[in-house]
Amino acid sequence: MKRDVADWVAKCNTCALVKAEHQVPGGLLQSLPIPEWKWDRITMDFVVGLPVSGLSMLSGKFVREIVRLHGVPASIVSDRDPRFTSEFW
Repeated sequence: MKRDVADWVAKCNTCALVKAEHQVPGGLLQSLPIPEWKWDRITMDFVVGLPVSGLSMLSGKFVREIVRLHGVPASIVSDRDPRFTSEFW
């Protein structure tokens, strides 16, 4: 019966229109400050369709390709992916 009710509710247009939000609404978008020097602030995001990279691969590549060449950035903006919210950062 639970599945029947769920199927019926999923197909109900009125139910979809009045459905309560279960997430906190996102805040207003804000502009990022313009960095004073290149590589001072970086943004990171993941792209789908590429080979999967884990935390150890990501952190090693970050140190080898970013920190070694440009120093430690003053700030990093990310999409809050679990790989960016771990203890490494």
